[in-house]
Amino acid sequence: MKRLLLLAAVLLGAASGLFAKTPVIGISAYSENGRCQVNMTYVNSVRMAGGVPLVIPLTEDDDQIEAIIDAIDGLVMTGGEDFDPLKWFGEEPIRGLGEVVPERDAYDVKLVRAAVAKGIPVLGICRGEQLLGIAFGGSLWQDIPSQVKDSYVKHRQGPTNGAFGTHSIQIEKGSLLSTILGGRTTAVVNSFHHQAIKKVPQGLKVVATAADGIIEAVERSGRLAPDFADGGGMILGVQFHPEVITNAGNPEFLPIFQKLVKEAAN
Repeated sequence: MKRLLLLAAVLLGAASGLFAKTPVIGISAYSENGRCQVNMTYVNSVRMAGGVPLVIPLTEDDDQIEAIIDAIDGLVMTGGEDFDPLKWFGEEPIRGLGEVVPERDAYDVKLVRAAVAKGIPVLGICRGEQLLGIAFGGSLWQDIPSQVKDSYVKHRQGPTNGAFGTHSIQIEKGSLLSTILGGRTTAVVNSFHHQAIKKVPQGLKVVATAADGIIEAVERSGRLAPDFADGGGMILGVQFHPEVITNAGNPEFLPIFQKLVKEAAN
């Protein structure tokens, strides 16, 4: 009888491993020419990290967003256009402000707040990191070149291939980002932005900066401000584009996506 019970336990364990759910990682889309889409670099990076990518179409419908959140285990907020400064952090738009898409702003904010409220791990990339700032009570530099006098680093690398890093960042020792990257405190990153987080909201902390002080990564430091529901999941934002480098075959930043998938599995 004991042998039969032992055999049954082994078989049940094997079956549970065989049918274990692979984490579904939602990827926020953008809308262009009547299409909802994302760059395949995000999709491929999630796949390489062991997750199932699911592209999330734009919507402001609360019920649909709730249903989407129930269907995913992790979330990647992608890069893209500028945020409306007047609506999200009370500043008049300056001349250096780029394209603003109000419907995407609303969708991104609702989506990331819903994910964080449920404790779903979130990775914000470029605009996605900026989103972590404005969605939870922070603010942005609308245009680094015209607003940050001491900024001398080229943050928009222009036509240079995104598979190559063009400026360095300093990473806080002992931070989640440093741990993910094997304890590293420096990295060379690609850079395609002219906005960045200015005021860091409660519950997040700066863990990487460029040589000119521009924020290059933030992560959870504690509970978010009481105004926001917080399920306590991982929050990590990077101003660079690890998905482009990963998709090009360089595994240097693949651990960022692997960490997201691991947290999603938990």
